[in-house]
Amino acid sequence: MSLLVVGLSHRSAPVSVLERASLTAEAQAKLLQDTLASEPAVEAAVLATCNRIELYADVDKFHAGVAELSTLLAQHSGVGLEELTPYLYVHYEDRAVHHLLSVACGLDSMVVGEGQILGQIKDALALGQELHTAGRLLNDLFQQALRVGKRAHSETGIDRAGQSLVTFGLEQLAAGTGEPVGEWAAGKRALVIGAGSMSSLAAATLVRTGVAEVVVANRTQARAERLAEILGEAGGVARAVPMADVARELTRVDVVVSCTGATGLVLTAENVAGALGLTVDHATDAATAAGRGADAGAPAGCPEAAVPAARQAADAGSVEQHGAWADNGTAVAQVRTRGQAGVRTGSPVRLALLDLAMPRDIDGGVHRLDGVRLVDIESLAEASADAPMAADVDQVRTIVSDEVAAFGAAQRAAQITPTVVALRSMAADVVSNEVARLEGRLPGLDDKQRAEITQTVRRVVDKLLHAPTVRVKQLASEPGGAGYADALRELFDLDPQTVAAVSRADLNDTPDGGNRGRA
Repeated sequence: MSLLVVGLSHRSAPVSVLERASLTAEAQAKLLQDTLASEPAVEAAVLATCNRIELYADVDKFHAGVAELSTLLAQHSGVGLEELTPYLYVHYEDRAVHHLLSVACGLDSMVVGEGQILGQIKDALALGQELHTAGRLLNDLFQQALRVGKRAHSETGIDRAGQSLVTFGLEQLAAGTGEPVGEWAAGKRALVIGAGSMSSLAAATLVRTGVAEVVVANRTQARAERLAEILGEAGGVARAVPMADVARELTRVDVVVSCTGATGLVLTAENVAGALGLTVDHATDAATAAGRGADAGAPAGCPEAAVPAARQAADAGSVEQHGAWADNGTAVAQVRTRGQAGVRTGSPVRLALLDLAMPRDIDGGVHRLDGVRLVDIESLAEASADAPMAADVDQVRTIVSDEVAAFGAAQRAAQITPTVVALRSMAADVVSNEVARLEGRLPGLDDKQRAEITQTVRRVVDKLLHAPTVRVKQLASEPGGAGYADALRELFDLDPQTVAAVSRADLNDTPDGGNRGRA
């Protein structure tokens, strides 16, 4: 069997595609189950974050595996295969291992060196174990990735090369003022929408930067209250409100950070405009829409029902107007203050918005509102592309290369272990049979003599097998060493069923309690 990963990320696909291809928790579970049901795969795990969707599998056929995994990603993401294919990347065997270890170290993150990806990898492994889709290979791989990621952060200064997406986003919000984040945030009131891992990180980061108050809104009130309690214990001033109070809180806060799992917009342009005493007029502007070309409509292969109407026509080609929606060229949002058309330039920021969700939570059209600054995943990607790389990144790359080699050697060595165990088991059976035959021919042996003869024969067999079995394990761990197990089985005429039985017993005797892929 062989490791294969098929996926897309912020490096291979525009935000508009990632946004539509994002997977809910239910979709991830169904994707894993369908992958395991497909012919080429016996194990599967999915790593789905704001910036990447990757399907890992242990397959017996490369080309069939790529085709099947690509099709499954398209089916479960709702993006047509023809449209999705140009943005997919494929890694196989050692390259797949290298990719995941690099991801775990933050080398492939939008913000190089960020550590939140480790929690997301841990969650991906937990889901695979819970659904029994992660077998030995993927359990070993993902656990190794977690160890390597932690090693990279503890042994190098990769943290200096990057930071969490939250911190980077706040820095981008503060960049327009020329102030450090701490000075910019001091005394401000912040609203955090969502109470998941990213929102919790955002809330904690806001408390550390010195905001005066954090208000937490979440669909599940109990989770919002728990997060507010934790922030209070950490020395912050925090309170929880129901989602129904978000509109009211918008009138009181200076900063909003949103990261929910919603499939539709959480904050529309109307919501934000209303909080600031502005109006949003939706007027037909065919000339503007025509200038964006025919591609401004719903993407090919993506049924309109599969994507919220407000998101069907993201203009991904315009950096300056990221998130400005044009619904098939018929409705373009035009924003104006009460009594005055247009947007004033150089006006102070009244409301700073940070959207870390994928798909996005905040209507991209709010960037045209007077006094509003919006930073989202797309603008973060643009900003991080220019971020300087720290010298420690090279050290992390060396760690990754070394760990890839070690993982490959361990996996190859593990493949021959059942054959070696079967050989030693066969040798032990031969010793037992021959000692029993000797006892029949020499019934006068006393217990001491019988034990001495048995021990002597066993020592001879062990010494004969020791050097060859140690050496074959060493050879098997080297690249191209997979054939040594077959040679050993052939030379000693080992029963394949015996070897398979050893493998199954080894699989069942594992720390994770037998959370394995399909047998």
